[in-house]
Amino acid sequence: MTEAEKKPKAGWLNLLVDYGPVLIFFLVYRYFSPTDREHMAGEVLAVVMGTGAFMIAAVIALAVSKWKLKHISPMLWLSTALIVFFGAITIFLQDPFYIQIKPTVIYLMFGLALLIGIARGKSLLKTLLQAAFDGLDDEGWKILSRNWGIFFLVLAAMNEGIRHYLSFGGWLETKLYVFLPASFLFTFAHMPMLLRHGMGEDKKEEVLTHPPHE
Repeated sequence: MTEAEKKPKAGWLNLLVDYGPVLIFFLVYRYFSPTDREHMAGEVLAVVMGTGAFMIAAVIALAVSKWKLKHISPMLWLSTALIVFFGAITIFLQDPFYIQIKPTVIYLMFGLALLIGIARGKSLLKTLLQAAFDGLDDEGWKILSRNWGIFFLVLAAMNEGIRHYLSFGGWLETKLYVFLPASFLFTFAHMPMLLRHGMGEDKKEEVLTHPPHE
């Protein structure tokens, strides 16, 4: 059996692992969210219940990644750890600020790490993702790391702006309707570059179903 045959196909399971917890967060928050936005106790309950479901779903996604995909990327480890950390503070203090600031922290950490790595001649995205970019040469990894580093900093600024000007529900909706599509479009835009730098055509689906995430 070849190495390619041994390696399980990620396919769309990566999407469930990466974005399933955010969808659960959204659905549970919406279920408990009061129709009267002035009902502060009900709004706090919705935030707490949604955050709790988010934490549980993130841990389950981590286990599924290990069980079905046979690996857990450093990016997923760190993201899950921060979800649990900021989620626990949110529930304990009953303050949505902490779960809202979590994406900013992750984006800044990844963005700065990637750009500092590039300045030192290292492509850290390859280590963070551990995804199937088989054949991609060093120059391709450098371009990808630099561009995602800049993009993560843009996402951090966007998250800060959105959480300041929108309600919690509005902010949460942007995770599905703004940040997720933006990540896919940004990933798709790199496909010609990836193919020019050695990535095989057979890897296109796996790349598109496993963009870097928060």
